[in-house]
Amino acid sequence: MRKTALSLGLFAAFLANAQSIKTTIDLVNVKDDKVAVTMEFPKMKSGDIKFHFPKTVPGTYSVDDYGRFVEGIKFYDNKGKELTYTKVNDNTYSLKNAQNLSKISYLVNDSFDEEMDASKHKAVFSPSGTDIEQGKVYMVNTHGFVGYIDNMQDVPYQLIIQKPTDFYGTTALVDQDKSDSTDTYILANYAKVTDSPLMYTKPDFITFNAGGMELVLGVYSPTGKYKAADFKANLEKMVVAQKKFLGDMNTNKKYAIMLYLSGGDGPKIKGFGALEHHESTSVVLPEAMPKDAIDQTITDVVSHEFFHTVNPLKTHSEEIHYFDYADPKMSQHLWMYEGGTEYFANLFQIQEGLITKDEFLQRIGEKIANSKNYDDTMPFTVMSKNVLQDAYKDQYRNVYEKGALLAMCLDIELRKLSNGEMGYRDMIRKLSQRFGENKPFKDDKLIDELVTVTGYPQVKDFYNKYIAGSQPTPYAEYLNSVGVEVHKQETSPIFWFIRDPNQTGYDDKTKALAFDENSALSPFAKSIGFKITDQILAMDGKTIDIQKIQDFIGYTKTIKDGQNVTVTILRDNGGKKEKMDLKGKAILDKMSMEVLGFKANATPAELKLQSQWLTGKK
Repeated sequence: MRKTALSLGLFAAFLANAQSIKTTIDLVNVKDDKVAVTMEFPKMKSGDIKFHFPKTVPGTYSVDDYGRFVEGIKFYDNKGKELTYTKVNDNTYSLKNAQNLSKISYLVNDSFDEEMDASKHKAVFSPSGTDIEQGKVYMVNTHGFVGYIDNMQDVPYQLIIQKPTDFYGTTALVDQDKSDSTDTYILANYAKVTDSPLMYTKPDFITFNAGGMELVLGVYSPTGKYKAADFKANLEKMVVAQKKFLGDMNTNKKYAIMLYLSGGDGPKIKGFGALEHHESTSVVLPEAMPKDAIDQTITDVVSHEFFHTVNPLKTHSEEIHYFDYADPKMSQHLWMYEGGTEYFANLFQIQEGLITKDEFLQRIGEKIANSKNYDDTMPFTVMSKNVLQDAYKDQYRNVYEKGALLAMCLDIELRKLSNGEMGYRDMIRKLSQRFGENKPFKDDKLIDELVTVTGYPQVKDFYNKYIAGSQPTPYAEYLNSVGVEVHKQETSPIFWFIRDPNQTGYDDKTKALAFDENSALSPFAKSIGFKITDQILAMDGKTIDIQKIQDFIGYTKTIKDGQNVTVTILRDNGGKKEKMDLKGKAILDKMSMEVLGFKANATPAELKLQSQWLTGKK
């Protein structure tokens, strides 16, 4: 231990003294919720340069334009004189004859405060966003604070965080100084900078060893409702199960989880979830959630992010390996990066005994139902490659539904071909052994590589039909081969505003019902001109009271087909909320659901394949 620490210290010192970009983030002298950042550069190799903030970052699959949160930017030469520049767009600045550029300074606003105002730009997903709450918490997703110069992405960064002396930084990075007022980190390049989030707040963290890996959990709970220790037992159980499931595919020696719980008088945010990194994940959840719900979300969501340490963080195409933050080129393979990872996040729970067979089957059934809200004939490779474009981005959420189901069907297909000897996990293991973190594959050659590592040409047929092709995947056929039957069940007619009532949320700022922007509108909502971004204040004069929401839901259950209904909504109109009434006749929606169940008369062959599928044993 001591020898390793000394070696790391010497290496860090070497990097710090080499040609590096000294970047200081000041969390002490915060004014108007703005943080000052300065970047000091080694001698420029080129006179004409472009300085960028990211347009998007790996793992988000959305255009976020982090440069729009920056103001007061100034460029200085080595004599302290300001240099002139041209602002190309929100993210990019161009300088001519800037060979004497020495320093850049600017202020950063946070993204959390703007999440509820999507009038000018779609909100940044909270776990990839930034929060500046002076004296309380700083969510430092580094891509929101630090920029880069073209052709200098591979120059080391010396990242210095000036912090309140009573604050602690949760991160997987190792602090290189002993000061209570600064933390210093040495990072090999800009990609490592953006891969290293930090959360600073008053100390509330735990560290422990799980499955041979040091795990750090830091928690920010605005009202003090929760402490980091509250989540240790569940987190430890989950990580041990994941490490066992992955085996030699995971080599992490350390992993950090930054759990930000929103609530109290803090910013009103809506992008709950998590974002993956090689050695850490940033998680944002509402503090109002009960503890058992947070535990379950950690098991489902944080496990998903941890599985990303295998794919795509350590097994990926050139588009990810050589990521272009200013003009990103997307990969075709979200079905594997996100879908396969989501499948792992559910499969490990059944294989390691965290959920029952029936619970696992219920989850698969829900994914089949949810996938029907999207275009089932759109080739996943096409959607993935073009996910940043308007025509495709609304289909992105299907990666967690159909994407996971594609991985499941491929898992079953491989087990059928190999008499149970090989599954999806084995394929990914072989792929990671063939490539790895520093050896990307060519995007359009992945399927050939999968045939090579599995030895089954039939994998290419599956890929061409259901992943790159437009054929809907025959889930019932694959499930039948593992002793699972699918039968249709019609729900009772219901009156609501979206097809899946479970995707209804609440905006406590406007005191109105709000909906997931990817939700499918109900026939009634479509008939009255309701928009998915509208919020509901009242119906037939009955206002929304979250404390008495069951009364409102009860009233909707009394509505008859054809009954006159008036819905009072809030609609965004040029950045202002406009109150209006929408009127129409009620339409009760009857949905047909596919329910999964284990066959009572499954054949011995089906039962054998089912056991191999659900246990992972050969």
